[in-house]
Amino acid sequence: MKKITEIYKEYKIMPLLAIHQIRVAAVASMICDSLDISVEKDDIVKACILHDMGNIVKFNLNRFPKHNEPEGIEYWLKVQEEFILKYGSDDHKANLAVAREMGVSPRIYDLIDCIDSGVASAEKIVAGDDYGIKICAYVDNRVSPHGVVSVEHHSLDAKDRYKGHLHEFSEESRLSFVEKINIIENQIFTHSNIEPEDINDESVAPIIEKLKNFEL
Repeated sequence: MKKITEIYKEYKIMPLLAIHQIRVAAVASMICDSLDISVEKDDIVKACILHDMGNIVKFNLNRFPKHNEPEGIEYWLKVQEEFILKYGSDDHKANLAVAREMGVSPRIYDLIDCIDSGVASAEKIVAGDDYGIKICAYVDNRVSPHGVVSVEHHSLDAKDRYKGHLHEFSEESRLSFVEKINIIENQIFTHSNIEPEDINDESVAPIIEKLKNFEL
């Protein structure tokens, strides 16, 4: 068993990406504890805390220079090159490849696979009855690179970040996706004793601190 912070260090995960994954897991943990239905919290938290392990392959490291410090951009460019050579240039496939390499369970692998899903996948998640998958698909859309936000805020932030990028999407696709995630939000919180707005940076801060010691 290793602390998640040790695993991030071994995989050379950028600090901003590490805290993003922990923050997503904290939101998921808070939701799981609020529900009146049974969900596999441990698997959900594990999936969320590992869901973006390969995301550096898609980063434009020149865009936010301060996030490259203190190691510097040359260091992270080298790490990015290593990841692309080992896992490929598709971030979703890279995330799944790292998950396989780590030997996660089939269930955790499936939960990671549903995170960062597109419109078609979101439609299937809306129609399905797997609340583990609903939670994992939802929580990543509540966390921007710098904190907990609304679904709409996250979508607009992502649109700005990926402007002119391979991952850029049309406004029609963005609105359709937001609609699906909002439906998933309603489905989840029908079974919760909290409201979406109760999940914020302040409320998840204590959970984040605990999750820094989370062991896998």
